[in-house]
Amino acid sequence: MPLGMAFYVYIMSNRMHGTLYVGHTDDLVHRVETHKTGTVPGFSQQHDLKLLVYYELHDSREAARRRERRLKHWLRAWKIKLINEANPEWRDLAEDLNQ
Repeated sequence: MPLGMAFYVYIMSNRMHGTLYVGHTDDLVHRVETHKTGTVPGFSQQHDLKLLVYYELHDSREAARRRERRLKHWLRAWKIKLINEANPEWRDLAEDLNQ
């Protein structure tokens, strides 16, 4: 893996315990920005998913894809528990990315 390469699985929401979107990317800052600006039409834009409430780092694109697929099949309650354990206030973690 080239130096600096990172792969992420992330969850966006519109509010605490609101609608959830699970995705993966190799550029979390850029991907979150596309959610926040609504520049890509689709589910995220329709549901106003602008809060990054959870993310995790993976060492390969394939590992991130596998984890994303697993999370997408999880029950909603399990996803909420995962978010609550890591980010109980459901604050926008995107604020930490630009520091």
